[in-house]
Amino acid sequence: MKSKILLTTSLMAASFLANAQSANKGFAITGDGNKDFLWMNIREVNLATGQVTNNIFERSKTNYTFTNVTNKTTTNQTAVNNDNPYTNTLYPTSSFVAAAAYDKRTEKLFFIPMRMGELRWMDVNVKNNTPAFYTVALPNYMASAATDEANNVTRMAIGADDNGYAITNDGNHLYKFSTGKNPVVTDLGSLIDDEANKGISIHNKCSSWGGDMIADAFGKLYIIAATRNVFVVDVKTKIATFKGTIAGLPANYTTNGAAVDASGAVVLSSATAFEGYYKMNINDLVATKIEGSDVKYNAADLASGNLLLQKEADQARAASIGKLQPIAGTSGAINSVYPNPVMSNTFNVLLDGSQNGVYTVVVTDLAGRALQSSKINITKGQQSQPINLVSRPAKGTYLVKVVDAKNSVIISDKVVIL
Repeated sequence: MKSKILLTTSLMAASFLANAQSANKGFAITGDGNKDFLWMNIREVNLATGQVTNNIFERSKTNYTFTNVTNKTTTNQTAVNNDNPYTNTLYPTSSFVAAAAYDKRTEKLFFIPMRMGELRWMDVNVKNNTPAFYTVALPNYMASAATDEANNVTRMAIGADDNGYAITNDGNHLYKFSTGKNPVVTDLGSLIDDEANKGISIHNKCSSWGGDMIADAFGKLYIIAATRNVFVVDVKTKIATFKGTIAGLPANYTTNGAAVDASGAVVLSSATAFEGYYKMNINDLVATKIEGSDVKYNAADLASGNLLLQKEADQARAASIGKLQPIAGTSGAINSVYPNPVMSNTFNVLLDGSQNGVYTVVVTDLAGRALQSSKINITKGQQSQPINLVSRPAKGTYLVKVVDAKNSVIISDKVVIL
């Protein structure tokens, strides 16, 4: 009996370890590892440790097939001079890559080579050590000179809606693409600067080009520019809101790669500094080094199948928003949200007469879709509880509900966000 218990415990531990490793699976676009800047290799990395775990595709070494899905033509490595693949458009990673996104549902890694208007992808479950690559043209892509980096696509992520998103350096093209068998690419147009950005434009070369992009579980995109500036993008409105600047990185560390790990932290990499990987909390934008992480390969991009704020989204869903009905406040009680309208990232909920305990403040749109939830401790009597908008939604009217442990709504109020 004892041996069976030990065996079961061992199997559970092994299963837990395997799941943790799978959740921390990421992909990096790297150089050759000789202090070079040839971002043409695809390697699998463990985001928890920052260590390379597998070489998926290596420049001039790995056999491959390459298919244009539009004209249905397929070539392989024999059609390309592997000693000089930099400018040959039939080479999968020619002209270098600085934008990639991993779709864990389909096990595909999508990427766009620089100075090339093509969306490319591969199945990361490589068979016979020969990865199969595919390509389709980007609409409205304007080829430019090698010295003009405006149209280079350097930011890419898979969103919460299972679509992929990619953005050019200058922010004038937000591409949306499906992730099925035959991806369809749509140009959604230019990003729009939030009026609250105070002159820090998403289009400015000095402050906002390059870097990478991640997506959160609430439908927002986060651009992390090479300059360490962070912007939150509302896909529906295309408004880009400046969130802040990352702190805690070495002086020479450009933020070129970003991916979400299993814990919900943002892992960062640099294409120019051989300083290893860093981990950042999206709330305070403070980065700390992942000790022992790889310093051999500089990574021009990172990708994972995880979404930012996934735990918060799960908590919001667990609050069973669909089953909750708005109710009026108790007669004589003060149940309100202020300031209203909200012009910053914080508002307050004024509570009066509530019982002691832990409550959940849920913010939803008018259709009842949860945007975020926050746990609060309430003591009996009047108090003001500040609520921070983790991912600021688009301007409009929203519902704020305070829910008790039995999923009963004790407060329901509308709030206008400007």
